[in-house]
Amino acid sequence: MDTDRRSLLKSLATAATMTVVSTPAIARERRKAPADAVALLYDGTKCVGCKACVVKCKETGGLPADVDGYGGGLYDAPEDLNESTRNIIKLVKDGEETAYVKRQCMHCVDPACVNACMMGALGKRQYGAVTWENNKCIGCRYCQVACPFGVPKFQWSKTSPRIVKCDLCVDRIAEGKQPACSEVCPRGAVIFGKRDALLQEAHRRIDEDPDLYVPKVYGETELGGTQVLYLSHVEFGKLGFRFSDDKPVPELQRSVQHGIYKGFVAPLALYGLLGAVMFRNRRSEDK
Repeated sequence: MDTDRRSLLKSLATAATMTVVSTPAIARERRKAPADAVALLYDGTKCVGCKACVVKCKETGGLPADVDGYGGGLYDAPEDLNESTRNIIKLVKDGEETAYVKRQCMHCVDPACVNACMMGALGKRQYGAVTWENNKCIGCRYCQVACPFGVPKFQWSKTSPRIVKCDLCVDRIAEGKQPACSEVCPRGAVIFGKRDALLQEAHRRIDEDPDLYVPKVYGETELGGTQVLYLSHVEFGKLGFRFSDDKPVPELQRSVQHGIYKGFVAPLALYGLLGAVMFRNRRSEDK
């Protein structure tokens, strides 16, 4: 009897393993930005670090001041994105090189946070913006773990917490306005428009002044592309952009999931294995 049970366990384990390993990944067409996709183009060579966009973003979103940052409790001076800051301008120093960089939700073409959200609270919706719905969120915070840019923040200080992130001011766009940050920028360092048009504008600037810019539009293809695009005179790696691969994060996740669950064979085998283990343990207890 023991020999038969051991054989059963080995067979089930082998079946589960072979199903996962041998099932080929299903080829799928890479996701593209929707037809109505809008975007922001941030040009670091034009930014003077005035943070007018930070102030306007908080005003528009009804977010409180962050007095725990650089201000030492005296004024709103956040150090980074947090539960009361959806948009931030950061100063980067590398030797004698200095640059400003704007950080907010990148509104990825194929967002890792959306793929990770089991309840559909995060979704890629109108204008291609990645937005969050309170009535669907269960507070699992998987989106925080999944996001390669570390954007979503959780309101730990609230009894009814929310996920805080830039929503691309979709309400303002629906009213015919532009996002708050681009509206108030005095230097035009961040501009708003259709994604395709902004990509053309970014490449035009690079072509006209190749000695000024790094020859890349960050967000054009990185991690499948984003709807927040960047130009810079400093290498993007120095600005904190660690990813250069064009493969979206969810692409690998979906390949693994579809391989494991194809035909539901692997879960059935694993459940069978679990049942056999429980049966063996119960027989041992009876003896």
